[in-house]
Amino acid sequence: MANGRLYFDYNATAPLLPAAQSAMVDAMALPGNPSSVHAEGRKSRAVVSKARDSVAQLCGVPATQVVFCSGATEAANHVLTPDFRMGRSPVRVSQLFVSAVEHPAILEGGRFSAGQITVLPVDSDGRLDLAALAEAMAGHDQSTGQAMLGLQLANNETGVIQPVRKAADIVKGHHGLVVVDAVQGAGRLALSLEQLGADFMILSGHKIGGPKGIGALVCAGEILMPAPLVRGGGQEKGHRGGTENLVCIAGFGAAAEVAREGLDDAKHIEELRDRLEVGMREMAPDVIVHGDSVDRLANTSFFSLPGLKAETAQIAFDVESVAVSAGAACSSGKIGQSHVLSAMGADAALGAIRVSLGREHTQNDIERFLQAFNVINTRRLARKSAAVAA
Repeated sequence: MANGRLYFDYNATAPLLPAAQSAMVDAMALPGNPSSVHAEGRKSRAVVSKARDSVAQLCGVPATQVVFCSGATEAANHVLTPDFRMGRSPVRVSQLFVSAVEHPAILEGGRFSAGQITVLPVDSDGRLDLAALAEAMAGHDQSTGQAMLGLQLANNETGVIQPVRKAADIVKGHHGLVVVDAVQGAGRLALSLEQLGADFMILSGHKIGGPKGIGALVCAGEILMPAPLVRGGGQEKGHRGGTENLVCIAGFGAAAEVAREGLDDAKHIEELRDRLEVGMREMAPDVIVHGDSVDRLANTSFFSLPGLKAETAQIAFDVESVAVSAGAACSSGKIGQSHVLSAMGADAALGAIRVSLGREHTQNDIERFLQAFNVINTRRLARKSAAVAA
């Protein structure tokens, strides 16, 4: 890692892959607008088409079902809307259901009004309460419009994997729509819109080693589509106006290719994560690893040390040249409790530290992390002993 530091914050953003950087540099040299019909424009259009095909292959859909946008947040605001069209006919979605542990981009409900958003509970591991979902679907008045479920594939803080297919079956049984936030799952889990039972999927480029500022809305078909969020120009078949971000799209496509080819790295990464957690427990038996009793992303560990605030621990790790996060990156710098821990019924007062790994990490990196952990934990225990003595 650069300057001898360790970077363990891949869930916030993954380092830019060499393949993505190379694709972006090549795209920078292209002068043409992808919408232009001359040779220069066609060359740029070919770059966009290649990237679209790569992202589509990552999700198991035809390239025609990928809409590029500025990131996952825009994709969420695009698809989370009461207004859809099926061909030329309007389709109304009257209620959005979301789990209590969703990323804020989903939890805030996009273009739905506050009265149209229902937050569903999760269990102590952070998984959606399927019984509560079934009850909510049964109670939805379909005469007012369809219901929609917004659900993450894997949690950005704990890494806990949601029972998406089971939830989708419940929603489909009541003729509802399913939107899956696959931002954290992409490149770490095999993605299939069909197998998940989803109508739409949200992706982010920088979570898989692509550039920041690019994402995609992946659709199950081209007939039922949300009303455009960004209008004007007719790009992306009229679904998202504005000249395509050629450079970032090229990088996103290259990163998607690497992500699809690198799924076999999960076992190696899981072994590193498990070694990290075993090492922490040996030094601090009272450490709490949230969500460790259910399926999680192989790269994620979200833990609390009793008596030590997450913000304090994060700074201490930084001093020891280890970059970790205290919850979601979108909330960094803000003082407040993790809504994920609160929804799980955990003690959220102290918060938790998130360690998220990538394929580049080694056993030596884990041992260096544990050395830093030992320093921080030793100080914690010393303060605890001093407080008892006082």
